[in-house]
Amino acid sequence: MKKVLIITYYWPPAGGPGVQRWLKFVKYLPDFGIEPIVFIPENPTYPIQDKSLFEEVSPNLKVIKQPIFEPYKFANLIAKKKTNQFSSGIIDPQKEQTFLQKTMLSIRGNLFIPDARKFWINPSTKFLKSYVKKHQINTIITTGPPHSVHLIGLKLKQKLNLKWIADFRDPWTKISYHKRLRLSKYSQKRHRQLEATVLKNTNHIITTSCKTKQDFKKITNQPITVITNGYDIYYKKNTQTLDNTFTLSHIGNLLSGRNPENLWIALSELIEEYPKIKSQLKIQFIGKLSDETVQSLNLNKLAPYIKIIDYVPHKKAIEYQKKSQILLLIEVDSKETREIIPGKLFEYLNAKRPILAIGPKDWEVKKIIEETNSGFCFSFQDKKEIKSVLLTFFKAYQKGKLTVDSKNIAQYHRKNLTKNLSEIIKSL
Repeated sequence: MKKVLIITYYWPPAGGPGVQRWLKFVKYLPDFGIEPIVFIPENPTYPIQDKSLFEEVSPNLKVIKQPIFEPYKFANLIAKKKTNQFSSGIIDPQKEQTFLQKTMLSIRGNLFIPDARKFWINPSTKFLKSYVKKHQINTIITTGPPHSVHLIGLKLKQKLNLKWIADFRDPWTKISYHKRLRLSKYSQKRHRQLEATVLKNTNHIITTSCKTKQDFKKITNQPITVITNGYDIYYKKNTQTLDNTFTLSHIGNLLSGRNPENLWIALSELIEEYPKIKSQLKIQFIGKLSDETVQSLNLNKLAPYIKIIDYVPHKKAIEYQKKSQILLLIEVDSKETREIIPGKLFEYLNAKRPILAIGPKDWEVKKIIEETNSGFCFSFQDKKEIKSVLLTFFKAYQKGKLTVDSKNIAQYHRKNLTKNLSEIIKSL
């Protein structure tokens, strides 16, 4: 069985979408004749934890660890409270920053290049150089962000001439929050240099969207393959009972900049025009909700219909998806986010509930939703269209016929996606 070393920062007990991708690849790689060995930090700072994910890690999987120094722990002490905004890589694109936050962003962007996990690079390279030789491993995979993980791959490639695959779950210099890092001209140049060096030296690049692939093609001639995120099967059949109410659910954090104001206006107008909606409507949020979104909901008199549930384990989130009448998918309305395909989209597909997506114009998500016949995708400005679809959904709900006839979703099953990955590994 061919061995492959996977270098990743996110691994159980880390929660959130970043951990899911390689947790699932590792689960299915042995089915295709590949033995994964996972390298992770021994003492990471995970802002969200989901210990239930340990259940999905095979007892036969070899996991090796190396200590990591993370300055975020000291930043938290300085701020006298957890600054998860920085340690999680989440930067609220619209929310006004305090002086301390601006200072910390500037330090993060200019002192820690490519990111604050850079202190893991050298000790990991030193450790893995010996490990790879001893265990006769000739293929490695790095996955970022954090993109400092790719620099471990780069150093190992240079020292040992290994076969190296670089997986980009998100873009590097074109990620939406990069502009918020208050980068100096030198820092911007350094990020671009490191990005180009990684892209030109890896043997194969994997992206999660076509747009990211197009952007990278302008930098490198190395082969690039799109392997999206996907879904896994947690139930042999849908054993979840649908909510009796007309429930619109958003799974995951809804930060500032993602506030779909026209959706709230459309719902408010429908309540006035169709009183029956008033007694049936429930707007459910599983995760954190920005102050901006709460204010917008209140302004549109939707407070009585809101239910907010804090972060829940992944399997519980899947249950909420399957029970909801409608699933909301919201992305920041900007040019940079057109290539972002949220991982939850594919779990939404598997839930087989109608999807209402609202995001930037020319969002890649729209093509997937249309090809799978799984719902509708609009821009933030499309209030009239959003309102019309909501009314159609509600009328179908009243008749007990709010369903979705989705198709072509099997390609996004994690096992099928892993097959695509295994073919790349074997081709090197």
